[in-house]
Amino acid sequence: MSNLMTLALQTAKYLMIVLMVIYTFQSFAVFARTGAQAKDMVFLRQDVCIFILHFLAFFVLFLKTMDMQLIIFYAEQCLYLAFALLLWRNLYPRASRLLINNMCLLLTIGMIMITRLSYDWSVKQFTIICAGSAIALVIPVIIRKLSFITKMTWAYVFVGIGVLLLVLVAARVTNGAKLALTVGGFAFQPSEFIKIVFVFAVAGLLSGAAGDMRRIIVATVLAAVHVLILVISTDLGSALIFFVTYLVMLYVATRNPFLVSAGLISGAAAAVAAWFLFGHVRVRVSVWLDPFADYANTGYQISQALFAIAAGGWFGTGLYDGSPTAIPYVAQDCMFAAISEELGAVFAICLILICLSCFIMFINIAMKLTNRFYRLVALGLGTTYAMQVFLTIGGTTKLIPLTGVTLPLVSYGGSSVLSTLIMFAIVQGLYMLRVDEEKENEKERERTGDLPGTGDPA
Repeated sequence: MSNLMTLALQTAKYLMIVLMVIYTFQSFAVFARTGAQAKDMVFLRQDVCIFILHFLAFFVLFLKTMDMQLIIFYAEQCLYLAFALLLWRNLYPRASRLLINNMCLLLTIGMIMITRLSYDWSVKQFTIICAGSAIALVIPVIIRKLSFITKMTWAYVFVGIGVLLLVLVAARVTNGAKLALTVGGFAFQPSEFIKIVFVFAVAGLLSGAAGDMRRIIVATVLAAVHVLILVISTDLGSALIFFVTYLVMLYVATRNPFLVSAGLISGAAAAVAAWFLFGHVRVRVSVWLDPFADYANTGYQISQALFAIAAGGWFGTGLYDGSPTAIPYVAQDCMFAAISEELGAVFAICLILICLSCFIMFINIAMKLTNRFYRLVALGLGTTYAMQVFLTIGGTTKLIPLTGVTLPLVSYGGSSVLSTLIMFAIVQGLYMLRVDEEKENEKERERTGDLPGTGDPA
C-alpha cells in the first residue's frame, strides 16, 4: 500500500507541473487566436487545467494528512471557483476571460500553499477571498457607469495622504515598519488600498498635464509626500512601488525623458539618505549582500529561502515533503520560495510567466483606451502589480534586498488579496469600457461603409 501511495503522490506531483505548463502556454497562445471560437477553446482548456490541478493538490494534501476537513474545504473552494468563473462571464460577457482565468489560477495556487502551511490561515484567507470577490463583482459597474470618478482628483489626494499619516501616527510596528491598523480586532494594512487611490490621484493630476509644467510640479510634490510618509513609516516596499508607479505614469503622460531621469536621480539620492537615516535599511542591504554573514539572526530568513529554492530543484520535493515552515514569515514574504521548494522551479517559472501575462493584458488595455485618465489608471495599476511581483520574487531569490512585499493573490494576507481583487476588477471595468468603445466604433464604421476592426485577442 505504501508503494502504491508513493506512486500516486509522485504521479500527482508531475501531473500538476504538466498542467501548469499547459495553462501557461495557453495564456500566451490566446494572443495569436483571432476567432471567438478558437479563443473560447483556449479558455476552456485553461478552466480544465485549473480544476484538475486543484483536485490533484488537495488529493495530495489529504493523503499526507488524512484530515477529513480538507474534503469539505476542497468542495467549498470548487464551488467558489465555479461561481467566480460563471458569475464573471455571465454578468460581464465583455470582460477579459484571460484575466478572469489568471486570477482564479493564482488564487488556487495561493489556497493550495496556504492550506499546506496552515489550515487555520487558509480558512481565514478563503473567507476574505469570498468577501473580496463579492465586492469586486460590483466594481466594473462603478467604473462603467459613474463617470464622475474621473473628477475626484483632490479627494483621492487627501484620502491617500490622510490615511498614510494616520498609519504613521497610530499603526503598530511590525518587523521595524509601521504597517497595520487594528479596528474592532481586525488588523489591515492601509497602504495596500492606498496604492490604488494613489494611482487614481496621479492619473487625475497628470491626465491634462502634457504641456502644463505647473500641474506636473504639483503632481510630483504630492507623489513625493506619499512616498516620504511611507519612508518615515519604514514601509520601504510600498514606498518603492509608489515611486516607480509615479515615474512610469509621469513618462507616459509627458513623454519627457528628462523628468524621468531627474526622478531616478532623486530616488537614488533618497536611497542613499535612507541608508544613513534608518538602521532597518542598512540591515536589509547587508543581508542582501551576504545573508550568511549573520545566518543565525538577520540573514536567517533569506538564507532559508535560498536553501528551499535549491532543495526543490526543477520538479520540487512534493507537497509536505519540503521544509518551507523553516522560513520565517514564509506565507507572507517568501511564498515563492515555498512554491519553488515543493512544486519545483518549472512550476515557479510558469507562475512568473502567468504574472507576466496579467501585466501584458493590463498594458494592452491601457494603450488602447482613448480617455487619458482611464489610460493612466490602467497603466498605473499594471505597474503597481508588476512591481509587487518583482519585489517579492526578486527579494526571495536575492536579486534585490527583501522588502516584505506579498505575492499578489498567492501570499497570505487579507489586505493584499482584497486590494488585488479590487485592482483586477478595476482593470476589468476599464477593459469593458474599451470594448464598449470598439463596439461603438464598429457600428460607426458599418454605418459609414468601412470595414470593422478585429478587437482584442483576450
